[in-house]
Amino acid sequence: MGVLCSYLEFREWQPAEVVMRSGDPGDFMGFLVEGKLAIKMEGIFPGKPILVAVFERGSLVGEISVVGRRDRHATVVAMEKSHLLILSGDNMELMLRQAPALGLKFFRRIIHVLGHRLCKASDRLSRLL
Repeated sequence: MGVLCSYLEFREWQPAEVVMRSGDPGDFMGFLVEGKLAIKMEGIFPGKPILVAVFERGSLVGEISVVGRRDRHATVVAMEKSHLLILSGDNMELMLRQAPALGLKFFRRIIHVLGHRLCKASDRLSRLL
């Protein structure tokens, strides 16, 4: 964990503060250390976002945008005082160059998390249909 910490920055958000906004550049991802985050997406009614998930301690957030260097597809709002360890896209690239074994472990973890989320989404969708 010591080597990984050299690539991370500790940040804090207050309740109702936007951590990430849909459409913004995906220039960082976070590891939720403490707090709760609401993940919201625009629905068919403009201005009426849909709550799609609540992330708690231990969650990754923003990883898709950072890995793919694309714009955010959801808005993330702190539901309570929240602390995150931030990995910027630039620091991720630096980590991959300087510590490739750590980068591989990191990407395996992201793939695991994304696979889990995809399975949960598929289960929910199958129950709706």
